[in-house]
Amino acid sequence: MNSAVTDVELSGATESSSSAVSWGPIVAGAFAAATLTVVLMLIGSGLGLTMVSPWTGASASTTTFAVSAAVWLIVVQWLSAGLGGYLTGRLRTKWVGIHDNEVYFRDTAHGFLAWALATLLVAGVFGSALSATIGAGVQAGSNVAAGAAAGASTAAANGATATDNNTLGYFIDQLFRPADTGNVAPAGQNDAGMTAQATRILVASAAKGEVSADDKAYLAKLVASRTGLSQADAAKRVDTVLAGIEDAKNKAKAAADTARKAGATFALVGALSMIVGAFIASVAGALGGRQRDEDEALFVRG
Repeated sequence: MNSAVTDVELSGATESSSSAVSWGPIVAGAFAAATLTVVLMLIGSGLGLTMVSPWTGASASTTTFAVSAAVWLIVVQWLSAGLGGYLTGRLRTKWVGIHDNEVYFRDTAHGFLAWALATLLVAGVFGSALSATIGAGVQAGSNVAAGAAAGASTAAANGATATDNNTLGYFIDQLFRPADTGNVAPAGQNDAGMTAQATRILVASAAKGEVSADDKAYLAKLVASRTGLSQADAAKRVDTVLAGIEDAKNKAKAAADTARKAGATFALVGALSMIVGAFIASVAGALGGRQRDEDEALFVRG
C-alpha cells in the first residue's frame, strides 16, 4: 500500500506545473507574420496595378493576371508564415527534461499556432475586401437571374413614362425609328401607347426567355404602323432588334459567369496558399526551436 502511494507521488513529482504552450513567442511570431503579410499584399497590389491599363492592348491578359495573383498569394504565405514560425521557435523558452520527439512536436505546434493567429489578424484587416471579392461572382450570378423579374416589375409600375430610363429604351427607339429619318414628327399619345405596349412585350418575353409568334407578329404591326415600313420590313426590324437584345443578354451572362469563375478561383487559390502557409509555419517553428537549442548547447559547452 505504501509502495503504491510512493509510486504515485513520485510520478506526480515528475509532471511540470507550467503549460506546454508559450503564448509570448506565438504572439510575437504572429504579429511579425501579419505585418509582413500586409507589406507584401501592398507590394502585390502595386505590381498588379502596373499590369492593367485603360488603354486597349496595354494590359496583361486575364490569364496572366490571374496566374500572377495566385503565385503571389502563395509567395506571401510562404514568406510571412516562414518568418512567423521561425521567430516563434527561436523565442520560446527551452524545455528541460523533455524528450526530443516531444520538443519537435511542441515547436511544430507553436509554429502552426503563430500562423493561425496571424491569419486571424490579417483577416480582420482584409476581411471585408476578401468577402467582397469572393462574393462578387455569386452576386453577379444572382443579379442575372433576378434582373428580368426586377425589370418587369419596374416597367409595370412606371409605365410608358419610364421608357427613357429603362434598359430596353434603346431597343424600343430602334424599333420605332421612322423609315424617313429626315421627317421625324414628335411622338403623340398614340405613339406613347405603342411604345408602352412594346416595352411590356419585350420585358415579359425576356422574363420567359423567348418571344412568342403572336407577340412578334403584333410587334411587327406596331412598328409598321408607327414607322411607315411595310409589314415585311417591319418584321425584319423586329427580328434585328430581338437579336440585339439576345446578344446583350448573352454578354451580360458571360460577364456574370466570368465574375463567378474568378471568385471561385480566387477562393480556391486562397485556400491553397493558406494550407502552404500552415505547413511552412509548422516546419519553420520546428527549425527555429531546434536551432535555438543547438546554439544554447554550444554556448553552455563553450
